[in-house]
Amino acid sequence: MAPVSSLASTVDQRIADALSAALPKAGSAAPLLRRSDRADFQANGILALAKQLKGNPRELASQVVSKVAAGDVIKEIEVSGPGFLNITLTDRAIIETLAARAADTRLGVPYAEQPGTTVIDYAQPNVAKEMHVGHLRSAVIGAAMVEILEFTGEKVIRRHHIGDWGTQFGMLIQYLIEHPHELDHRSGGDHGGQGGPSSDAVGTDAGAAADGETAMSNLDRLYKASRALFDSDEEFKDRSRDRVVALQAGDEETLAFWQKFVDESKIYFYSVFDKLDMEIHDADIVGESGYNHMLEETCRILEETGVAVRSEGALCVFFDDVKGPDGKQVPLIVKKSNGGYGYAATDLSAIRDRVRNLDATALLYVVDVRQSLHFKMVFETARRAGWLDERVHAFQLAFGTVLGKDGKPFKTRGGETVRLQDLLDEAVERATAVVREKAEKAGLSEREIVENGRYVGIGAVKYADLSTSAVRDYKFDLDQMVSLNGDTSVYLQYAYARIKSILRKAGDTGPAAHPELELAPAERALGLHVDEFGQVLAEVSSSYEPHKLAAYLYQLASHFTTFYDQCPVLKADTPAQVENRLFLCDLTARTLQQGLALLGIRAPERL
Repeated sequence: MAPVSSLASTVDQRIADALSAALPKAGSAAPLLRRSDRADFQANGILALAKQLKGNPRELASQVVSKVAAGDVIKEIEVSGPGFLNITLTDRAIIETLAARAADTRLGVPYAEQPGTTVIDYAQPNVAKEMHVGHLRSAVIGAAMVEILEFTGEKVIRRHHIGDWGTQFGMLIQYLIEHPHELDHRSGGDHGGQGGPSSDAVGTDAGAAADGETAMSNLDRLYKASRALFDSDEEFKDRSRDRVVALQAGDEETLAFWQKFVDESKIYFYSVFDKLDMEIHDADIVGESGYNHMLEETCRILEETGVAVRSEGALCVFFDDVKGPDGKQVPLIVKKSNGGYGYAATDLSAIRDRVRNLDATALLYVVDVRQSLHFKMVFETARRAGWLDERVHAFQLAFGTVLGKDGKPFKTRGGETVRLQDLLDEAVERATAVVREKAEKAGLSEREIVENGRYVGIGAVKYADLSTSAVRDYKFDLDQMVSLNGDTSVYLQYAYARIKSILRKAGDTGPAAHPELELAPAERALGLHVDEFGQVLAEVSSSYEPHKLAAYLYQLASHFTTFYDQCPVLKADTPAQVENRLFLCDLTARTLQQGLALLGIRAPERL
């Protein structure tokens, strides 16, 4: 099916044609169209044009109005104020455009004209460490951008850049080698989950498949025991450091132990992502260790091309605009004076790999805003080296901090970081209680209550994150998140479920568009907003701002609530009006469901 032109683009073209006909000296001036409270749309471009042409803006506006082709799409156009054009559409144009959208499984949303390949770096947990509330935003925002970009036709390559390398592994591995009894109770099995690995589980009961909680419990226990010994025994500390060297040198025994930690951590990662209703596959996990073989070459290229220079024994890149409190330049350290590699070496090697081997045209990093300076320097270094150019751009989708109700970084009462699993479990528990309150009226079974409780709870957590501009901090307030009122996913999910209930009650009467009917104001407002879906997705995919999609969906649900209150559906005046309003209901539901799906949120049909 050919792309469906939105009402806004159709009107925009009509006004542009009128501008060209009435004011040929204006060239290709844009109408600057926007939605308006005074009419359906308002065109503001004539004000700037009047200055350019040195004419009276109202007179110029009147000349443009005289050239507008009205009737089939534009019902009325009038000059307002100092040259604004207020434009009202015909009811027929609204319904016919929506009918064309309804006939398309994509709701008339076109594919991007020139799709490329985007590598999204998101959800970056650390091996042998629990995921906490700080990992939530990268996972949720990144997964939403994956869905949105893929829907526009972009080829998306997921990358989970897990922390699977570094000095802590020397400590962990040395402890296990010296305490072999920790390996006495070991089981193997398929711990896959959604694309998960098969591995031997460190420290689990024999014959039992290790679940995520068990996996992390074992890792946490081993980490604490090894850390205590590392901090108290200087000789063990030295042996641990020697073990790091063995790991970096590729010693087989050391690598085998390291692999166990990675595999056990993956079991845990998969369990958390499963709770988040989010897919993660082994092929997408390329951690820090995945670029080890490239580090030396990356450093050599940077030094040979003069992008990096030696400073006090370290290989560094300097920037004129990055200075410390003392006024001296603060470098990006690629290779330390002791020969070790910094994060920059790994990140730069990853860029080389993603551009050269994955043919990326865009690199999107969903990373904490506190790392903005690091990525600014990494991207600039890559540009100087020629790995990023006009064909390939890199962008950090920076996100803020999750705060508690007190406006401070979210912690437990004991001051510890909140475990992500605990947070998700509590959200599902709260949401299930909300669903249960209305279960009898909705006729839900216990299975449906439990299932919907999960969808509502996880959806509430995701939406609270995604409805806030990523760069801003936001307060984690479960009471508000699972509320039926206000800007919450629960409000959107109940709007969807209400529509599905109306459609079920309609029985044999189905949705049908009737362009000949006159529309009530609430019908027009709902229809015009539904028509904006494609425009919103185009903007969100180009600016990497999923909160704008969340805002659109909340406004859509609000428009539907007004429509539902003011326009009887099943008790409308005529059979044609019933069908037309069912048509508006059905298209609204499909738009809500598709929009929520792109945010990673499910929409149950009964709540």
